[in-house]
Amino acid sequence: MKSGVKALSLLLLGLLLWQPMVQANTYPDDADSASIKIFRLPLEARDTLHLIKLGGPFPYPRDGIVFSNHERQLPKRPRGYYHEYTVKTPGARNRGARRIVCGAVPECYYTDDHYQTFKRIKE
Repeated sequence: MKSGVKALSLLLLGLLLWQPMVQANTYPDDADSASIKIFRLPLEARDTLHLIKLGGPFPYPRDGIVFSNHERQLPKRPRGYYHEYTVKTPGARNRGARRIVCGAVPECYYTDDHYQTFKRIKE
């Protein structure tokens, strides 16, 4: 019986010691709401980003059109600098609200709320 109590005590001690390490294991971009790591993007956004890097072909006819930045959410650049690409939204009957907007790749941004907010995609 004593060995069972000792094993349980060691297990609990190990969990207590391990928990702060797990909580401390955050990613630097987690605190930066203005950016997102590629691996944290939805799978469909990662697929779109891959197509952008390949230069296409793109599934939507409007992919690659100039994004004018009327919302002024992105850094100011000359007209024609930014281009937008659709990120497929499962269940949406149209293009949905998700986009990737890129300047000179890898300067790309992700929005899932139709240009209201953007996150810089970090490699």
